[in-house]
Amino acid sequence: MNELLPLMDPAIAAAFAAGREIMAVHGTGVEVTHKADRSPLTEADTRAHRAINEGLAATSIPVLSEEGRDVPVAERQAWGRYWLVDPLDGTKEFLRKGDDFTVNIALMAPRGARVPAGGEDPLGTHAPVAGVLYVPARDRLYFAWQGGGAYRLERAATFAGRPAYELAALAQRLPMPRSHEAFTIVASRSHASPETEAFIRRMREQHATVELVSMGSALKICLVAEGAADVYPRYAPTMEWDTAAGQAIAQEAGHDLIDVTTDAPLRYNKHELVNPWFIVQ
Repeated sequence: MNELLPLMDPAIAAAFAAGREIMAVHGTGVEVTHKADRSPLTEADTRAHRAINEGLAATSIPVLSEEGRDVPVAERQAWGRYWLVDPLDGTKEFLRKGDDFTVNIALMAPRGARVPAGGEDPLGTHAPVAGVLYVPARDRLYFAWQGGGAYRLERAATFAGRPAYELAALAQRLPMPRSHEAFTIVASRSHASPETEAFIRRMREQHATVELVSMGSALKICLVAEGAADVYPRYAPTMEWDTAAGQAIAQEAGHDLIDVTTDAPLRYNKHELVNPWFIVQ
């Protein structure tokens, strides 16, 4: 049995628990505060964060969460495996009472040589090896583990409590058969940029028919992974917890998140947790 498979069960259960907490306050006019970077923080974020921490505690694997404590670089880069979590990705979509916000949980593992004690690697020490991405308002679950494939499950919460291997048997394996003829670009609804517009113009020059889909959260990564979109260009800031779960799913579906500056897959647990610009293809 793949040694990652047993860890999928608590990760999926934690995602479902976070989804329940989020939906309990969805559309209720929750109070909004702002973090230091001016990004919004709601009761849904904190409730989901707490639910995920409780759900993953039994694994005894450290958790690095958007809503968690600030872990010193040397400490986190010396970790072996750890969970990288965004309890509510797409808070702006949540506040608009939309449905394309997600719960992101990724299992990270060292890329290769460990960083010496007290040392730091600015380029990143880890990579995602498993990912769970739950869309609570749509009750849709994406999940993948290295060597085990990537999957999409509808009406997912109705199967809560079943082990991951059973969920995989009930789910659609990614990528799914292509259902569109146009070259489809999925892009951020909230973070347009001149570089993204330039990319879209280039694609219109290269393809006879181009369709543009605007969406929030890491769900955009999954649209490429499942085959509903051909590419997702991201020429705007993201954080590591925004992309890790989606990257694990995309990789198992035959896609990747490519750093536009290096043409290599995104790396994680960097000195700074901000991602470079990337393209999912």
